[in-house]
Amino acid sequence: MKTLETPSKSPKALTSVMEDYLESIYDLEMKKKVVRVKDIAKKMNVKMPTVTSMLKNLNNKELVNYEKYEYVELSKEGREIGKEMRHRHEVLLKFLTEILNVDYKVADEEACKMEHTLGSDTLQSFADFMEFIQTCPRSGDEWLNFFQEFRRHGCRPEKCRERTDEMICKIQDQMGGLNQKKD
Repeated sequence: MKTLETPSKSPKALTSVMEDYLESIYDLEMKKKVVRVKDIAKKMNVKMPTVTSMLKNLNNKELVNYEKYEYVELSKEGREIGKEMRHRHEVLLKFLTEILNVDYKVADEEACKMEHTLGSDTLQSFADFMEFIQTCPRSGDEWLNFFQEFRRHGCRPEKCRERTDEMICKIQDQMGGLNQKKD
C-alpha cells in the first residue's frame, strides 16, 4: 500500500488536531451520506463553534469543501490525508492491542498520539513486524503468549531455553509433516 509521508510535514503544515479532524471527517464520510458540523462535534467531543472554526482553516487549505450551514466534504487531498491517518491509527492500534496486549481504550488513545509523529518507513516496519509475528512458524500466537509471560515475570533464562526447545520440536514436527506429504 502506498503511504504518504507524515502529513504534518507537508507544505500545508498541518497540526495533529487538523489531522484528527480530517481523519474524523473521513470516518464519518465512510459511514454517512453527508457529514454535518454537529456530526463532527459529536465524534470529536467538542462544541460546534470549535468545529466551524477548524473547518474554516481546513477550507482555506483546500482540504475540505465547507460553507456555513452546508454539509462538509473532504477534498481529494483532504481525503488522502484522512485515509492515511485512519490507516496509521489502525496499524498502531492493532500493534498495541494484538502484539503488546494493551487495553483497547488506552491503546486507542495512544495510537491517536503516535499516528501523527511516525514516518512512513517506521509505520511500515510496525505492519511488517506484526505480519511476521503472526505468520512465521517460530512465532505466532504462542510466541506472543510467551512474550506476555515475560512481561509478567521478567527475564527467566531457563524459561527461554524451555520455550526454545518446545519451538524446535514443533518446527521439526512441521517439517516432518511436510516431508511426508512430498513422499
